[in-house]
Amino acid sequence: MPRTPAVRAPADQASSAGILLIALFKLLKGLLLIAVGIGALKLLHKDVAEVVSHWVDILRVDPDNRLIHGTMTRLFFVTPQQLKALSAGTFFYAALLLTEGTGLLMRKHWAEYFTVITTAALIPLEVYELANHFSWGKILVLIVNVAILVYLVARLRKRRAAPERSHAPAAVPS
Repeated sequence: MPRTPAVRAPADQASSAGILLIALFKLLKGLLLIAVGIGALKLLHKDVAEVVSHWVDILRVDPDNRLIHGTMTRLFFVTPQQLKALSAGTFFYAALLLTEGTGLLMRKHWAEYFTVITTAALIPLEVYELANHFSWGKILVLIVNVAILVYLVARLRKRRAAPERSHAPAAVPS
């Protein structure tokens, strides 16, 4: 006997859309971090200063720009050990994000808890980084991660309270 698809309430659809957006956000961040990790590994056996200068020329960026100049100066002194550490940390964080995103995309209940735990654990690091090196991009990332955390915690609390309401004894009319 064929099963008919369950009709979802509008709140369920909005909730599913929220989880889908978070999943796609986590997957996109994970894929970008994999690209950064691969890029760091590709720089291991090359002259970083030469590669950076080459890309500045290709992108036609003004090397005397304060931001570009500061970035180039820092990159010129990157050691192979720092590149290895950067790529290892980047791949580890990418694995966390891809696990979260895939689990949320598959609507796995554990993925919501996992995302809450990992996001909450990394927020103090984001605040520390923001305090040391202020940027509007870091503020935006912090706001998005706090919003994700608040959304998922509220969703988990709501889900946890729902079974309690369904098992509550019915009121007896007098």
